[in-house]
Amino acid sequence: MRRRVAAGGALSLLLAASALGAAGAGDAVTEGGTAALVATLADGTEIARLAVPSGGEWCVLWRHSVQGFEVADCYENRDGHMVLVRSHQPDFAAGLGHIPGRGTQASDGAGGYWITGIDEPVPGDAYVLRAGSMAVDHRLSVGGTTVSLSARAARARVRIALE
Repeated sequence: MRRRVAAGGALSLLLAASALGAAGAGDAVTEGGTAALVATLADGTEIARLAVPSGGEWCVLWRHSVQGFEVADCYENRDGHMVLVRSHQPDFAAGLGHIPGRGTQASDGAGGYWITGIDEPVPGDAYVLRAGSMAVDHRLSVGGTTVSLSARAARARVRIALE
């Protein structure tokens, strides 16, 4: 069961009811140029919906499973399409690093680095992420709002899409 929730600003976070009824229900009310960043489980259950205006940015954040530091992959709503624009990596730990020719690497001034100018469109404006445990804590962050995917779906397949 769903209910419509009015958005008070450009950004609204709405949770969908799970098949077991454990979460709140909702739909985003979007206005001209604003798309919805939607996180959905494999069975179609929506676990998060965030409004992202055209030109707006969001990041997927998580703690590295070995080193424990925070990593960020940041995307832009570029005219309704999901584009990976930059990534922050505090270390060259397992699985992390810069690929020559894919953006520009620069120091973050604190021992880590930013890879900027990636500008890589995401095919189909969506991808699948296996949300980690709370030790990893995969999160979506838009503006001042952060939603933990791990708290809602640890170890589950989550489709993240810009709709």
